[in-house]
Amino acid sequence: MFTIFKKLAWFFKLKWKSTLGAVAGLIACALLSAYIPLVIGEVVDEFANKTLSQASLTRYIIILLAVGLAMYILRNIWRTLLFGNSTKLEYILRKRLFNHLTKMDQEFYNQHRTGDLMAHATNDLAAIRFVAGGGILTLTDSLSITLATLFSMFIVIDWKLSLLTIIPFPFLFLASRYLGKKIRTTFRGSLESFSKLNDHVQESVAGINVIKAFGEEKDDYLDFVAATDNVVDKNEKVYRYDSAYGPVIDTITGLTYVLTIFFGTFFVQSGRISIGQLIAFFSYLGNMTWPLIAMGRMVNTLERGNVSYDRIDALLNETASVVNPSNATKGLTYQDLQVDIDRFTYPHAEHDALENIHFHLKDGQTLGLVGKTGSGKSTLFSLLVRNFDVNQGSIKVDGVELRRIDLDEINENIGYISQNNLLFSTTVRDNIRFGRPDMSQEEVEYFAKLANVHEDILGFADGYDTLVGERGVSLSGGQKQRVSIARTLAINPKILIMDDALSAVDAKTEKIILNNLKDHRKGGITIIGTHRISSVMHANETLVLENGRVIERGNHTELLAIDGWYNNMFQQQQLEQKLEGGDLNE
Repeated sequence: MFTIFKKLAWFFKLKWKSTLGAVAGLIACALLSAYIPLVIGEVVDEFANKTLSQASLTRYIIILLAVGLAMYILRNIWRTLLFGNSTKLEYILRKRLFNHLTKMDQEFYNQHRTGDLMAHATNDLAAIRFVAGGGILTLTDSLSITLATLFSMFIVIDWKLSLLTIIPFPFLFLASRYLGKKIRTTFRGSLESFSKLNDHVQESVAGINVIKAFGEEKDDYLDFVAATDNVVDKNEKVYRYDSAYGPVIDTITGLTYVLTIFFGTFFVQSGRISIGQLIAFFSYLGNMTWPLIAMGRMVNTLERGNVSYDRIDALLNETASVVNPSNATKGLTYQDLQVDIDRFTYPHAEHDALENIHFHLKDGQTLGLVGKTGSGKSTLFSLLVRNFDVNQGSIKVDGVELRRIDLDEINENIGYISQNNLLFSTTVRDNIRFGRPDMSQEEVEYFAKLANVHEDILGFADGYDTLVGERGVSLSGGQKQRVSIARTLAINPKILIMDDALSAVDAKTEKIILNNLKDHRKGGITIIGTHRISSVMHANETLVLENGRVIERGNHTELLAIDGWYNNMFQQQQLEQKLEGGDLNE
């Protein structure tokens, strides 16, 4: 249970002054609270002996007021220090976790679901914050009040009476140990169930259009109810064990009062203690109630924090397979791209995703990649932007292996337009200048025109200030795709990769965008992955992929002469285009 404090030792060393100040304030308050029953006992004894005067009563009142004022000041200090520290701990861990998430690679996100990561960033961090706040409070307060109270009971009042009345206390220790183990086990289950619920909500909200399109609202709701019931069931088990502390504390407190009345009355009659001391003793028993309650809360808080810290720590200890190399190469021209992939297999996969992919591109050249869905185009692009590293073979830029080049420089010079167009919940303008926040309005419009989306934007109610909504929900598929193209072109990448980036636009719009790109990108390397032959007809070379292998290669004329997959697809798409009133060769 207390191992969580060992795990957080790094933070307590970092904030040792404020932590020590908070603990000192708690202890001082405990000592002052132990002094109050003694003052009350003296007042009762003087009153019983008819020796209480106006002067002595005034003195006692001043003492109690002074003690109360001192406790008020001390409590204000320790609360500020203690809960301020707990917030700083959450702040540090939240920054550390988010920074870690931004550095992790594609493999990491393939293994962890979004809802689970969100649960780590919310529930788990909150549970750890409670340890640094309420955990230290209940531990220090319960220990200091218990020790100060027991000292007063044993030394100041009567050790025999104290010894006889605390007989039930060891049973509380045994109960706490048992319930603590149960809470730790059940709380881990409750966190896991909450993560699954988070996953379900996140996926349902993100895919609400698909759910509605298939009429699955009722089934999805029932799945949500089942997930919610599971969370409730797991948390009920936690609170069932947690709530057991109340009856245990009440039983132990009741037994101590019974024993105090029985033995205390006998001791007063025998003259061993005074009536004032017995009343003070009852006050001390009242003081002991809080430590007993705090112990239950402390076990709950520490066990929850323990489980949550382990979950966060396990996440932070995961390492990315793709990392920035030491002494990374910078300052390349990105005018030469040499790809020699002998084989590539995804982590934990059994079969190769790519095999024997070789090509060489120089500045100003364009490569086309075509093939049916699942042929390996997107996998190749993931390697080119270094989401993964090649298993066997190499990818070289200007003769330098991609894995030796600085990651930030790769991101700045290799622009990737994905087939999944993610826009952020901000304005159209801010989405286009996402990679260059200081871009002027004139530049924003220039790149919007290149992507043939400028006129569409002017048609929006707020123009470039139009909010696109979450993931660009307020825009059509073609508009999102073209805004994404403008966003990537805005960083002026020296190597441009388009992964089926024109799939949501019509043939006429596609032709306009490709012509704009041709005029804009006088230099640079361009790689276009597509299902449309019209997108790669003017490429210097086109590779036809199937099951991760090159089955045909050459320029448009050469591929037509082969009379293979490329030619068949060209003829089919040309027929479709003619039926629609156009021609691929236009």
